[in-house]
Amino acid sequence: MTQHRRRASAQQVRRKRAVVAAAFAGTVALGVGVGVWASADGGARPGADVAQTSPAPRASTGATGRAAAPSSPTPTRTYPLSRAPRTIPAVRSHTAARGPGWQPRHGERVVVSDPRLADEGRLIAGELGLSYAGRKNDVRAGDLRLALGGGGDQESYSMTVKGGRVDISGPGDAGVFYGTRTLKQEVHGGGTAPEGVVRDAPAKPVRGFMLDIARKPYSASWIEDRVRELGDLKFNELGLHFSDDQAFRIESSSHPEIVSKDHLTKAQVKRIVDLAASRHITVVPEIDSPGHLGAVIAAHPDLQLRNVNGVATRGAIDISKAGSAKIVDDLLNEYAGVFPGGKWHLGGDEYQALTVSDPQASFPQLAAAARQKYGSGAKVSDLAAGWLNDRAATVRAHHRTMRAWNDGFFRNTSVQPAKDLQVAYWTGKEIGARQPLEYLGTGRKVINHNDEFLYYVLGQPQTFVYPTGQRIYEQWTPRVLRGTTPVPARYDPQILGGVFAVWSDFPNAQTEAQVAAGIRMPLRATVQKLWDPGAPALSWTQFKALADRLG
Repeated sequence: MTQHRRRASAQQVRRKRAVVAAAFAGTVALGVGVGVWASADGGARPGADVAQTSPAPRASTGATGRAAAPSSPTPTRTYPLSRAPRTIPAVRSHTAARGPGWQPRHGERVVVSDPRLADEGRLIAGELGLSYAGRKNDVRAGDLRLALGGGGDQESYSMTVKGGRVDISGPGDAGVFYGTRTLKQEVHGGGTAPEGVVRDAPAKPVRGFMLDIARKPYSASWIEDRVRELGDLKFNELGLHFSDDQAFRIESSSHPEIVSKDHLTKAQVKRIVDLAASRHITVVPEIDSPGHLGAVIAAHPDLQLRNVNGVATRGAIDISKAGSAKIVDDLLNEYAGVFPGGKWHLGGDEYQALTVSDPQASFPQLAAAARQKYGSGAKVSDLAAGWLNDRAATVRAHHRTMRAWNDGFFRNTSVQPAKDLQVAYWTGKEIGARQPLEYLGTGRKVINHNDEFLYYVLGQPQTFVYPTGQRIYEQWTPRVLRGTTPVPARYDPQILGGVFAVWSDFPNAQTEAQVAAGIRMPLRATVQKLWDPGAPALSWTQFKALADRLG
């Protein structure tokens, strides 16, 4: 080899060394860049900040005097503080934390600490595409664990998202169920449950939806769809008003002659009741009396109330007759077996005998029965109050908590309504109407049915207009029992909650689909204010956009 070729070779070596050095520097820089975005499991996680990384360490010399190879970079990753979940109703407390949050991934598990949570576990597993593993004590990445524990409100829960897992716990299975509803909404459409701790509980124990199926028959499947919707929104009551002047809509074995052609079978009702129970919803039946009994009277015309001139009074049963009490009690006893929940609505409203100027003169048979039963000074209103008490006694034997419409409670009577009757306050427009404070002042517990906000009356008869979610969201609270003015805050503990109602006065005014669409936002606004009556954090525009995103 010539000297010239040796020099050329040395130059090539120096060039190669320069290239290698540059390449090494580039590799270190690239390694840092990759480390910014790489997560612990090798995949990107949503919601990350740009990671903080340490500069590459300086080379050191070892015992041999040679430069030691630089150590591998050790990039770390940080996350922004999480935001509170966006759900309907909004959670009441969220402690933010840093972390990737949680998303359901195929093959991950739902585990429970108690077999009583099996229904809740199976439901959320199916909804999120997870596997239900039952009761397990081991811990795996990605787990959703449901647990019972602690004390307090049985509808309260806490949810912790940490370390790639979710833990939902509460003192009762209802609260754990509500925690799963929060989680379901959080991850709706591929989203992420934010890191941190949710602590949540409803402000009001009664969060209801009432449906008039007497005037308009609704299909069992439509009612079941509403049950699923109500469950996801954390409602806990479904009222069924199934007897009225127009029809009697549920199969009867004790009096099949009163049942309308288009009706629900008991098997269909059982499916509705069972589905509701799986969502921690109590079905509250209402057989209204002594008014609104036209369908019963049609099959038993001898029981119709008639005035002194023999003119029939629409929908009103003659409460002076023993046969009237017997048929209504037969029905109350029968349907106590159909509706096993702990609540019952007795009705009691709009008894037409009490809307005339002189009930004693117009209905002498009622006046005579009142005097015979309650003494010489008794009036027709005493007889009506006694009727309600007697029906309450029938239902009380089945260990139910009972309520009645506010216009079924009468003032200046010797017979007082049973002390355990709750007041379903719906209107202040009837003759002799009493303000809510008259009920609250006597210690009565009240449920808000304010007809100016919470009544969706098909066909918009009289002064009714279809309620809007925006008006409920911005102007109504559970303390607004009548009109638009809230009662004093000291009465808030006596107000158990509220019920949004669909009444079917003109049944053909809307289809089932139109009703479902029309009540969609009012239901969401109502439950928001029952879960937390305070001023909402979101504007109405933001709330509606959230509802649209959640579906």
